[in-house]
Amino acid sequence: MARVMAMSRLTAHPAGILGGGGAAIYVLFIGLPVIALLVRAAQQGDFLAAVTGDLALTALRLSIMTSVISMAVVVLLGTPFAYLLARSDSLWARVVDSLVELPLVLPPVVAGVAMLMAFGRGGLIGPGLENIGITLPFTTAAVVFAQIFVASPFFIRAAKLGFQSVTKDYEDVAQTLGVSPWRTFFRITLPLAGPAMFTGLGLAWARALSEFGATMMFAGNLTGETQTMPLAIMTAMDTSLDSALALSVLLLAGSVFVLVLLGLLTRRKWQGR
Repeated sequence: MARVMAMSRLTAHPAGILGGGGAAIYVLFIGLPVIALLVRAAQQGDFLAAVTGDLALTALRLSIMTSVISMAVVVLLGTPFAYLLARSDSLWARVVDSLVELPLVLPPVVAGVAMLMAFGRGGLIGPGLENIGITLPFTTAAVVFAQIFVASPFFIRAAKLGFQSVTKDYEDVAQTLGVSPWRTFFRITLPLAGPAMFTGLGLAWARALSEFGATMMFAGNLTGETQTMPLAIMTAMDTSLDSALALSVLLLAGSVFVLVLLGLLTRRKWQGR
């Protein structure tokens, strides 16, 4: 009853009325294109054939494989990095912390060009890598590099906020009781920061699946090697709108599935403890 009365007062407030109107406009703005995509795709007679075709399945397998690899790298390297940023107040940590957000504001195409200038044949370290037999541009590894570049800030930022929400007193008390720092981290700090980390992982994974610009510039659009789902959609647009619609729905379903799955894991596994 109290919640109903509080909600009534909120909706009667001028700010609540404006907020409700803004929410309705936002839902329509976001939802209408998605509904239009689904409706238009459902009207296509060869939707199932396009979804199960070689172009779609090849691009889907590549997107899943590369995104899983990139997320594994992001979690393994980004977790201790985020913890260090959360617990350090030094000047260098603040500088590095600001650089973490650079890929968020940097246009993906610029990111791809920058990576090409760094790792390409004429780049800063590209010739040195080729001397030891490593070639990155226009390979599957380049797709992983591009996904890590654009998606890692989402996880690192969320993980840092999660670690900052864990008061350091818990860690200090555990260590005074003789618990090692490593065990304290895995038994206390990591579980408490888990919900924020899962949220960041979901956003990062969805961003990796949808990456286009940096992949196009640094990895190219080679079928079966660098052509991920977004690039396959662009390729299909040149020949068949029906195929592009089917691939778009498939990528939309994959992104929603990742977010819903990680959301369920966050609520049930972590918040239930």
